[in-house]
Amino acid sequence: MMAHDEEARAPVPDNFRHDAVEPTADGEDGPSAVGPGGTPLRRKTLSTILTEIAGDTTRDRVSVGDLLRTMHGRAIAALMLIFAFPNVLPSPPGTSGVLGLPLVYLTSQMMLGRLPWLPAFISNRSMTRADFESLVTRVAPVLARAERLLRPRLPFLVSAGAERVVGGICLLLAVIVLLPIPFGNTLPALAVCIFALGVLERDGVWILTGLAVSALSVLVVASVLYALAKAAIFLITNAFT
Repeated sequence: MMAHDEEARAPVPDNFRHDAVEPTADGEDGPSAVGPGGTPLRRKTLSTILTEIAGDTTRDRVSVGDLLRTMHGRAIAALMLIFAFPNVLPSPPGTSGVLGLPLVYLTSQMMLGRLPWLPAFISNRSMTRADFESLVTRVAPVLARAERLLRPRLPFLVSAGAERVVGGICLLLAVIVLLPIPFGNTLPALAVCIFALGVLERDGVWILTGLAVSALSVLVVASVLYALAKAAIFLITNAFT
């Protein structure tokens, strides 16, 4: 369970830095460097980083701030994914209100092209490492399968300018997630997840997919709001007749 914790702000071990690389077979997509002996190296995936953090027995708690520092340059998109994904799954009432606010902060920063930052009351929130490990155990296999479908494509859709546009769209979606709209959280949260994965792995095809899901989610939410408004007008009209 998330809690404020000073202990959770311990320095992040160097081996958990986002820019760490790992060996990969010749010919695989996405090598970013060459190691000793000419072995191609690639940047660690988000699922790998989360699994390593979950397995770090030197810490008792994992805070949002830990994740922010660990991801460095990928922090905004990675945290967008982390905060949006629980809203895609069946969640207890009120989950969207808790997770939607950090999404608003993160997406607004992406839109403005700023470095990732969260206020202390969010970044200091933490959960026990055991709870975090349990969460990652459920999420990592799904994330790893998605990562295998990602590769750098359509670079103009993941340029700096395009990322700001994506940030603006995700900000709108984050506001929808934050609102208590019946059945209105799942599709916007899914769109944010798809955008985040596209930005993380520089895959423009996933950005296009995110746009399609965004349009569908806005249409669904608008339909729900229209139905609620019609029902409210009907009840008010009949109450005074």
